[in-house]
Amino acid sequence: ALLTPTRIYVKPLLPLIRKQVVKGMAHITGGGFTDNIPRVLPSDVAVDIDASAWDLPAVFKWLRLAGGIAVDEMARTFNCGIGMVLVVAPEHVSDVVGALNASGETAAVIGSLVPFSGREEDRVVVRNTGAW
Repeated sequence: ALLTPTRIYVKPLLPLIRKQVVKGMAHITGGGFTDNIPRVLPSDVAVDIDASAWDLPAVFKWLRLAGGIAVDEMARTFNCGIGMVLVVAPEHVSDVVGALNASGETAAVIGSLVPFSGREEDRVVVRNTGAW
């Protein structure tokens, strides 16, 4: 699993992009959540991620334990099982999640947008990492 190639999400996302229900997309590759998500956000917006919204894949649990990696470093470095993050208006969330799940993806709401406090450490907050 450590050598799994990057997933390409064009096929399941293209219909949603054409419907104009996706406001932003962040492919979570090297740089994890904290480097990738802010690239698609306006400067006055931050993101609050709930790590209990999905199961951390076993390979990341092993990496964290074997490497003694802190959870904030996990979120900064790895995708932790989340390959793509979409920014979607609240009124479109259920339709987008439904369409992605129907196309064979595993989609879920993992967080929300919040006003940015101005402190860089608050740009991406990952909470409930106790499950990791």
